[in-house]
Amino acid sequence: MHPVIQEVTDRLVERSRPSRTAYLNRLHAEAEAARLRGPARASLGCANLAHGFAAVGESDKRDLRANVKPGVAIVSSYNDMLSAHQPYETYPAILKAAVRKAGGVAQFAGGVPAMCDGVTQGRAGMELSLYSREVIAMATAIALSHDMFDASLMLGVCDKIVPGLLIGALHFGHLPAVFVPAGPMTSGLPNKVKARTRQLFAEGKVGKGELLDAEAKSYHSPGTCTFYGTANSNQVMIEVMGLHLPGSTFVNPRTELREALTKAAGRRAVELTAHGSEYTPVGEVVDEKAIVNACVALLATGGSTNHTMHIVAIAAAAGIELLWDDLAALSKAVPLLTRMYPNGHADVNHFQAAGGMQVLIGDLLDAGLLHRDVLTIAGRGLDHYRSAAELKEGELVWQERTEGSTDLDVLRPVSEAFSADGGIHMLDGNLGRAVSKVSAVKDEHLVIEAPAKVFDDQLQLLRAFDAGELDGQDFVAVIRYQGPSANGMPELHKLTPPMAVLLDRGQRVAIVTDGRMSGASGKVPAAIHLSPEAADGGPIALVRDGDPIRLDAAAGTLELLVGAEELAARPLQGAPLTDAQWVGTGRELFGAFRRAAGPAERGAGVFALNGHAEAVANGTRPATAQSGIRA
Repeated sequence: MHPVIQEVTDRLVERSRPSRTAYLNRLHAEAEAARLRGPARASLGCANLAHGFAAVGESDKRDLRANVKPGVAIVSSYNDMLSAHQPYETYPAILKAAVRKAGGVAQFAGGVPAMCDGVTQGRAGMELSLYSREVIAMATAIALSHDMFDASLMLGVCDKIVPGLLIGALHFGHLPAVFVPAGPMTSGLPNKVKARTRQLFAEGKVGKGELLDAEAKSYHSPGTCTFYGTANSNQVMIEVMGLHLPGSTFVNPRTELREALTKAAGRRAVELTAHGSEYTPVGEVVDEKAIVNACVALLATGGSTNHTMHIVAIAAAAGIELLWDDLAALSKAVPLLTRMYPNGHADVNHFQAAGGMQVLIGDLLDAGLLHRDVLTIAGRGLDHYRSAAELKEGELVWQERTEGSTDLDVLRPVSEAFSADGGIHMLDGNLGRAVSKVSAVKDEHLVIEAPAKVFDDQLQLLRAFDAGELDGQDFVAVIRYQGPSANGMPELHKLTPPMAVLLDRGQRVAIVTDGRMSGASGKVPAAIHLSPEAADGGPIALVRDGDPIRLDAAAGTLELLVGAEELAARPLQGAPLTDAQWVGTGRELFGAFRRAAGPAERGAGVFALNGHAEAVANGTRPATAQSGIRA
């Protein structure tokens, strides 16, 4: 193993020992009960069980009554408004048939919400987006809470959906969980053309009709968006964690191979139950090594900054205390191996054609950058994931990929990396801690020192741009009161086109915010997810117009160049919206999340570190230790 990877893993194991031990003790007790009991529904009373099978067909009803065959839950994010989730419409019937053929009984246990940040960008609905991860986790728990199931099939792709499903599944850690992807849409309008059209629209050089035409040619069919944002970063990380079948991540919807992989996922769920020969509980798959592997994959591909929060929250659900310090250390050791938009011109289909996950995983394994000895749904060892899925005479087979990348502009080996370190840097300084995605930023823009222009809302900046108030000057745009406890930490992706216009005009500009910029963050240097946030009294609430700020993404520093005594004497400026103001589009329903949300560096969630309470109770962890939620 690369020494830094091993050191980070060792620290993670030691730091997490009390909570992880408590979590595993609970998991193992539940697993032992499952082995002794038989199918989970065997513990139900007659009335309970009758409710559980009342609506199924006669054949499944006989099997469920008999308490012999394992039960498999299907939990899905299907809706037909959003392209990434639309393919899931047909999956339940396919999976039920596959599970039945493998000797189990599958039931659709529950649906989870799936919202699209692409639709809600710049809208009030975006302020519910991050909170939806917690709703999805809770909805997953409700689906699994009936004690009818011995394994689960998780159908989800995008942004908050996959982290939410996994967080929920990890609270039923004794159950195997197989994640079933839907795949990306085929390539449409080149990303470079789309991005240029957006900038032209921001400059007023093309109209809304031309912009909509470009967007519609880019997002044009069922499947995930093809750029390398949060949705596709999700998929990379889930496969590297061993929760997808090997090679299933980037197979397009509505293809024979996609359907064959979906059927195989159903069969595999049955094989992994406590009553099969390969019992594989999800809580053991997601261990410290798997979490580090996911972080490495994120960094090596220049993935979405959203996962600097999601992976922390996922780890916490498994009793593992991941810190931004761990990501910072890993980022210095993990090279950047891919170029996918917004970090390049290619999309995920080009990445797949170049060799995809199998080449990426193989190269990282050979370089000692991934843990090989891990448990996966394909079996023990990440080497299973060197193999690509293919159809031979109608049969699904896995063939080890021995050749390297076929397109070095998209995917490279470690020996020819695009850069020596990861595409995501962690920043630290007197303004707090932040994240910066540097993989799409030119070297000459990594460092900026300029006066602040302060905004308490993204619309204020957009209006200033439209009025020409930002022209011809260097500045650092400070957008505050956008954190998880202020307004749900919306993505501020609408700021990218106008700021990119100013950058292209030769101005030195950057963004500093306690909000998000998403996996679609582009070429504008930005310090995002700033913690502590303004609503919690963070130093960003002390910044005034004209204050000099130095953002050095190369060195990992973020400094407000104002004396400590002067800062200490300043009152906080601005304020988040009050509860009375934060209404409309259902926002008032999420007030409890707003009040409970933890800081970005702790996952920006509302759930405690799993196992924390037990560890405190048995004296192995101090009660004052951070648990990931607001004190």
